[in-house]
Amino acid sequence: MQLILISGSTRQASTNTAVLRSVQQMAPTGTVLELYTELAALPAFDPDADRDPLPEAVDRLRKAVASADGVLFCTPEYAGALPGSVKNLLDWLVGDVVLTDMPVAWINVSSVAAPTGGAGAHGELRTVLGYVQAGIVEEACRRVPMARTDVNDGVVTSPSLLAEFEQALRALSAAARRSAGE
Repeated sequence: MQLILISGSTRQASTNTAVLRSVQQMAPTGTVLELYTELAALPAFDPDADRDPLPEAVDRLRKAVASADGVLFCTPEYAGALPGSVKNLLDWLVGDVVLTDMPVAWINVSSVAAPTGGAGAHGELRTVLGYVQAGIVEEACRRVPMARTDVNDGVVTSPSLLAEFEQALRALSAAARRSAGE
């Protein structure tokens, strides 16, 4: 089984990416957790370019998602909404049916001090994923506030946070296995 992990941040020292790197280290036996790293390489969505041949970065994105059994997002919120780069990624996926019925979830790690705690970004994520009829795995969607100080050497080290992430991973993995008929 394979899950693709998509960080909504292009920042080098991103807490969202650190969360997904930490989740990646928890891969159960027989499960591949692939961290998607080309968010910044995607061209701006253009409906006229949504045809063969696709831009190379878009083709790689669609192939990566199509080969996965599920998707886990971890994205920041900018100005009360999804970062433009994440919306752009989702726009490229809307033109394909790759997410239809695919188990998806997200982990929200916005700081408790954040004005909305990431609610705007995750509300928009829910809207778009619902629109494409993705299989949102509610028990895997988590709000786990954390601080930058919880990240060391690019991964999260807090045992309580890691336990929350592991529960989300287990729920998403179970849904992906059920969906794949395992």
